[in-house]
Amino acid sequence: MKQIINHFTDDDLYKFSMCCAVIDNYPRAQVKYQFFDRNNTVYPPGFADLVREQIKMLENVVITDEEIAFMRARCYYIPNWFYTYMKGFRYRSEWVSVSQDSEGHLSIGFEGNWSDTILLEVKVLAIVSELYYIVIGQDTKFDYDDYYRRAYDKAERLLDAGCVFSDFGTRRRASFQAEDTVVRAFRDCAVKRGHKPGGKLVGTSNVYLAMKHDIMPVGTMAHEFVCAIGGMFGPQMANHLAMNAWRNTFRGALGTYLYDSFGWNIFSLNFSEDFANLFKGLRVDSGDNEEELQRIVDKYKSLGIDPRTKQVVFSNGLTTDEAIDIQRMAKDRCQPSFGIGTHFTNDFPGVHPMNTVIKLVAVKITETWPFYNDTCKLSEDTGKHTGKPEVIRRFMDAIHMEE
Repeated sequence: MKQIINHFTDDDLYKFSMCCAVIDNYPRAQVKYQFFDRNNTVYPPGFADLVREQIKMLENVVITDEEIAFMRARCYYIPNWFYTYMKGFRYRSEWVSVSQDSEGHLSIGFEGNWSDTILLEVKVLAIVSELYYIVIGQDTKFDYDDYYRRAYDKAERLLDAGCVFSDFGTRRRASFQAEDTVVRAFRDCAVKRGHKPGGKLVGTSNVYLAMKHDIMPVGTMAHEFVCAIGGMFGPQMANHLAMNAWRNTFRGALGTYLYDSFGWNIFSLNFSEDFANLFKGLRVDSGDNEEELQRIVDKYKSLGIDPRTKQVVFSNGLTTDEAIDIQRMAKDRCQPSFGIGTHFTNDFPGVHPMNTVIKLVAVKITETWPFYNDTCKLSEDTGKHTGKPEVIRRFMDAIHMEE
């Protein structure tokens, strides 16, 4: 089987930014992650062995001087010491357990130092997705010339509609070539368009493809940063502690905060005026987009801040059509932008995209603790809470939420 991940920075930027913040703020934290397949996919026999083989291959993937030079040039907010850490970083397959049950369902878990295992999630999800299409033979039907034309059309429509957008599609892409094709099409469309009024291609979350196509790598944080802090210190103050830690590391840079790890209500209590002024904006990743935007607008207004000066990034499983509709709805209420994933990188005709995630489910603040604290992720979307049912209930009770 060919090696699927061949480049260290073939990963989302927010994994590197979070890794930096973890080392800076919680260097001894230990974590556990768990794979969830929302489609309850039955994988072919022997699939777990192939995943395990691909994870073993990651041990040979190291960062290059070219990748470091690119990140130094484009990611000014990352401190120099972090590149020394990455140059010495090596993946270890013993951090990961992979198995299949008798029905073919896949189980994957990570355990180890948070600063180490944090760099596995996106790569492993991309491996599972691409590997699945290879094993079932669907990859032979991918028409990349047609995919380029369709991606170019998506970019053209978004730009014409005034949308500011980025590719967020690494984790559930159909293949590396699919995402590469999309980013190339987007760049070509943006270059041809030049300075014509309208929207803007901001970049891609994939650092390697940003380097390859000379566009910006984009991203800030994922839910796991807040969820881990919630496990260590409780959900009530997790957002406050997370925003403080982020400020401590990045000093106001990377200022888009992902607020929905434990729901709007508890976040809103933690989102004081100083944080609202510090952070450039918020990211909507679950719930009804218009309802979430109204909450955000009302919150900013209650703090005496004009919401039209603030960015709101919409990233809740969007399509091109949905992003254009949101742009019309939001353009006079905030500065909307869009992070679009699976619709960009796994949209071949007749192909059913994966619906997989890997979530942090347990944490302890130091390796000397004899036990882990459970944690979970609470979504604004009904039925998409992630974690053990009893942990979800305990966290919801703690922050006085209703299911």
